[in-house]
Amino acid sequence: MAILIRQPAVAGRFYAANAQRLRAEVEGYTAAPANAPDEAKIRALGCVVPHAGYMYSGHVAGAVYRRLELPRRMVILCPNHTGMGEPLAIMSEGAWQTPLGDVAIDEQLAAELKQQMPLLSEDETAHRFEHALEVQLPFLQVLAPGFRFVPIAVGTGNFEVLSSLGVVIGNTLAKEGEHFLVIASSDMNHYESDSVTRVKDRRAIDQLLALDARGLYDVVKEGNISMCGYGPAVVMLTAARKLGATKAELIRYATSGDVSDDRNMVVGYAGIAVW
Repeated sequence: MAILIRQPAVAGRFYAANAQRLRAEVEGYTAAPANAPDEAKIRALGCVVPHAGYMYSGHVAGAVYRRLELPRRMVILCPNHTGMGEPLAIMSEGAWQTPLGDVAIDEQLAAELKQQMPLLSEDETAHRFEHALEVQLPFLQVLAPGFRFVPIAVGTGNFEVLSSLGVVIGNTLAKEGEHFLVIASSDMNHYESDSVTRVKDRRAIDQLLALDARGLYDVVKEGNISMCGYGPAVVMLTAARKLGATKAELIRYATSGDVSDDRNMVVGYAGIAVW
């Protein structure tokens, strides 16, 4: 039977379609600044990373991935921007392709998660055109070659469902007895002024740093913060807490205005490690 290969949807738009250029791009974003002191690696259990085009948020994502001790197995959660497919969409077999090659899905872990969480639906449709997970893969291919992952697109805003998924992921990974990383792909507030966005984002970031999944959910809802991946972040925080996380660090924050110089309508980007 042919292996299911999820083809890249945003190569040439969000990041370079040429393998050599893409590798150079990733290496540039993950390189430590000149004359910077040595950074201690973080054995993170979870993280939040942005997913805009690399020219806007690659420096934030790269700063996070550079700091992490990356394991061989990961769960990557993303929002569902397209609205296609199931509310909790998993792919449990095959591979994802980028210009740097194919990345294998962790079929054993995916099968276990589906068994423990019946609301996880096998659904390639939700992932087909979704950029938020795809843009993470080249960073990981360069820094953690040979890794395997489970892709989950989160299209529900129900807190109980998000929390339940986080509990299942945390409990399942704990039983495996090895180091895993749960990645939540999310941009922060969208399309307001730079000054408003920074205030709104700080409120959400404070909840992330407090490892407070319910607090994050409430702040986003009550404060009208258009953080597209709050669902994945709630799941990640819940799972990380189950795995014993007690700390978090904001590694880098920026807005699109830092690149475009347009401060009237920006998107916020936060890079956070949880351990």
